Amino acid sequence: MTALNAHDFWGVAPEIYVATLACVILVMDLYVRSVRPCAVAYPLTIATLVSAGILCLDGLFEPAQTVMNGLVVKDSVSAILKSGTCFGTAAVLFYARDYAAARGLWRGEYLVLTLFGVVGMMAMIGAGHLLTLYVGIELLALCLYGMIAMERDSVRAAEAAMKYFILGALASGVLLYGMSLLYGLTGSLSLQAVSGASETLQADSLPLMLAISMVVVGLLFKLGAVPFHMWVPDVYDGSATSTTLYLSAVPKLAAFAILLRLLSTGLEGWIDIWQDMLLVAALLSIALGNIVAIAQSSIKRMLAYSTISNMGFLLLGFFAGTHAGYSAAMVYAVIYMVTTVAAFGVILALSRSGFESDRLDDFRGLNRRNPWLALLMLIVMFSLAGIPPTAGFFAKLMVLQAALDAGFVAVVVAAVILAVIGAFYYLRIVKLMYFDDVEEGVLTISAHGYRRSMKWVLTVNAIGLIAVTPWIGKVMDLIGKSLVGFGLS
Repeated sequence: MTALNAHDFWGVAPEIYVATLACVILVMDLYVRSVRPCAVAYPLTIATLVSAGILCLDGLFEPAQTVMNGLVVKDSVSAILKSGTCFGTAAVLFYARDYAAARGLWRGEYLVLTLFGVVGMMAMIGAGHLLTLYVGIELLALCLYGMIAMERDSVRAAEAAMKYFILGALASGVLLYGMSLLYGLTGSLSLQAVSGASETLQADSLPLMLAISMVVVGLLFKLGAVPFHMWVPDVYDGSATSTTLYLSAVPKLAAFAILLRLLSTGLEGWIDIWQDMLLVAALLSIALGNIVAIAQSSIKRMLAYSTISNMGFLLLGFFAGTHAGYSAAMVYAVIYMVTTVAAFGVILALSRSGFESDRLDDFRGLNRRNPWLALLMLIVMFSLAGIPPTAGFFAKLMVLQAALDAGFVAVVVAAVILAVIGAFYYLRIVKLMYFDDVEEGVLTISAHGYRRSMKWVLTVNAIGLIAVTPWIGKVMDLIGKSLVGFGLS
């Protein structure tokens, strides 16, 4: 172990910067009083996230390097995903502002928990060591527990927080035990050192199979993949919609990063052990997510099962175990985050004090009440369903193409059939908006005004899902170039 220098601290500068500003905002909120809640804390939070996102891009496409005695990796993947995390969180707070304020959630503590959650996600993204990975996971989880339970007058929110806490603690225990077994077998928690042990430890070793299985199971829970998905619908539905947006969108970039670090760096030599696990989890997630979502009457629960399905497609990229597969999975994670933010943005725009707009029936006749929001929701649903010419179509196409090129024809055929089945519940939203009559009382409740700035940001968010398609090849090349540092061929 060597002494830390300025280079080491610069490698984790974004994390230090966001954590420091989070502490400043927490203390400042105690002394700065205003008629409007978070009148100073909110713009400072947005400025922190935007500036941190720009700071994260420092060193983009430069050679990968480790800092903090190997605990953290600074490379192009970290730069892109950390920056996306910061900008995505800024968009989440922008959409959530009016909704959270109307429900008494818009407080300095809410913003501080959001920022510390970002620090946890950035730690996960840049983890070069299993301890760094675990600390990042737990920091994010602790922030999410608090954000979900912050709606203290809601029994559903308290129930969701308790379920997430209990199951999250169980998954963390499994993950930690798997890491301890890996340490006992390899003598190190560094991902590079664990990878080097593949030359001496055979894949048919029972302790090794148990260790890898427990680590992968712990990560699949955090991802919300079947059969470890049981918390997703209840937590999504019980949380305030602003918190559900934060939970469902931004952490998926960090989840992709930890799978990439672990599977392509640490456990790549034992692909025969974890590849079959990912295959089963991916197909079950796509099947259960798409089929059960059809029976939902709440759009939040529907999007929860949609998340489970989409995480199945994300796992297909890792299942291929190739450079093209990892690149496709990274593109998929980014596009999914942008699409999910837009979907919940529309829901939040339709919500107001005393009205959640979380039932499917609340979207009946939306085209007659607000044609522009209906159009934006149509684009978002098409992207989630994978219908051209949206970005969601190309994301699914890339993942399936990577699996097909790797020789898994039957898997691709099954995934395509299940994706077609899943398109039903997305198109049902379109049918409700454009072909059903407005229910009595809904017109008065949900045809209300919202910030013009939110309308423009939401427009850019949704229209961008179509506008980006002519450059989707360049985006793929950019992602592929960032993955060169992993030594993938």
